[in-house]
Amino acid sequence: MPVPVPHPRTAVLPHQAGPADSGCAETARAAAVGMPAHGGCSGAGPLPRDLPAAELPRPVVDGRTAARPPADHAPGATTEPVTSATSEAPAAEFSSVAAVEPRPEPPAQGLTLLLIGEDPNSHVPEMWDWAGRKVRLRTARNLTEAERLLTDDVHCILLDLTPAEPTGREDRDPARGDGTGGRGGDELAALRAVLRMAPAQAVLVLTCETDAERAAEAVRVGAQDYLFRDELDGKVLSRAVRYAVERKRADLAQRQLTESRLRAQENARLERGLLPTPLLDGSELRFAACYRPGRSRALLGGDFYDTVRTPDGTVHAMIGDVCGHGPDEAALGVELRIAWRALTFAGLYGDELLATLQKVLENERSDDEIFATLCTVDISEDGHRAGVCLAGHPAPLLARAGEQPELLPYEFGGPALGLLPEARWPRRQVELGAAWSLLMYTDGLIEGRIGEGTARLGQDGMTELVARQMASGLTGDELLEAAVREVRALNGGELTDDVAVLLLDRR
Repeated sequence: MPVPVPHPRTAVLPHQAGPADSGCAETARAAAVGMPAHGGCSGAGPLPRDLPAAELPRPVVDGRTAARPPADHAPGATTEPVTSATSEAPAAEFSSVAAVEPRPEPPAQGLTLLLIGEDPNSHVPEMWDWAGRKVRLRTARNLTEAERLLTDDVHCILLDLTPAEPTGREDRDPARGDGTGGRGGDELAALRAVLRMAPAQAVLVLTCETDAERAAEAVRVGAQDYLFRDELDGKVLSRAVRYAVERKRADLAQRQLTESRLRAQENARLERGLLPTPLLDGSELRFAACYRPGRSRALLGGDFYDTVRTPDGTVHAMIGDVCGHGPDEAALGVELRIAWRALTFAGLYGDELLATLQKVLENERSDDEIFATLCTVDISEDGHRAGVCLAGHPAPLLARAGEQPELLPYEFGGPALGLLPEARWPRRQVELGAAWSLLMYTDGLIEGRIGEGTARLGQDGMTELVARQMASGLTGDELLEAAVREVRALNGGELTDDVAVLLLDRR
């Protein structure tokens, strides 16, 4: 059986207008159902109609479009089908007045307007969006029907405000599902209800010219614009709808930008609070640190470090790196740092401390593949000796007074945390001397490229770089900033990995 296919220019005859709920999401109307002439509006009548006479859908028979019957065609009469020369040629349009030139078929998707008013059988002018596509129209008699018709593809809502009536008379308010309203209620209750129901859609109000003050109040309440029935035509309505939609989009974008900025500020405050505060009161050691997360616009990455002094006078330092660069890895790094501090104050160190940290990692990580490298150092109260434990982490750089910086041996280290359930991490004793500097770092400092090639800086290149900076007299924060700045310059730009560098020295 042939399936009727509506023509893009098909309009709905006034006597064929269906009920309000016929404006479903799948139906695009060429002629819109408009608003009634209210008795309270001076000179108000039906909204302007600039549509041509209505056209009926034409059936498709065997893949060909049938001719439209003449205006005086009687029911039951037959008509011979007429086909075009090619299947791509558009069929001629007919109207009750005269044939017009066929309009190119616009894209299927365009603006959708939801009209809320008491009489859905009045017409509004034909409208087109900025891309030449016909604006699709849906109609609802009240907010109950409007809520059912309000889908994500609705861009704008046109709300017909009933005329303001003297006190003591009953207001007919579309906000009430039965259209009866209440006495002495809010004149803009319908608008407020629409704004709550459709926070993402643009809203226009339609009112009488005598209600100009109430129309302006509607804009202050939240509508994008207002229109007067007496001055309404197709161009005015099209322009108003397009303006309202764009203004709503701009408002939503600005709101999202503001919310993003507020969230960024809150995240920044949170991340600053999660960065460690060294606890070295009573120690003669000097501390410096440099931290640069690899994530853009972030203050915290997967690298972590901390330094504390326990009641026995021992200074404990730690630096670590969780694999990955996202916020989950950063959060896990904070958990490990806080756990390390708590365990250190509890008297654990070396292999016992790292074994406990591995249990924390195994229970807190989101995936079994996640691991963390770690380097811990405990420095005796006199500052002459240190115990070093490595868990898959690069060995620290030690610079004794009058000597060239050198890397501590790596061979005695154990695996990264989270790789082997029964791993062990031996603690190696290191003689520091009377004056020294100990540099602890993550792999982000040594994995940067050198120039245009694929060569990496590596530990040897980092050792040479730091030795040159020390020879120039740089110490503390200045030394770390200069080292990281030179590493970035050698890389040809920002480093993609997190970088954490910690420096302890005794002079």
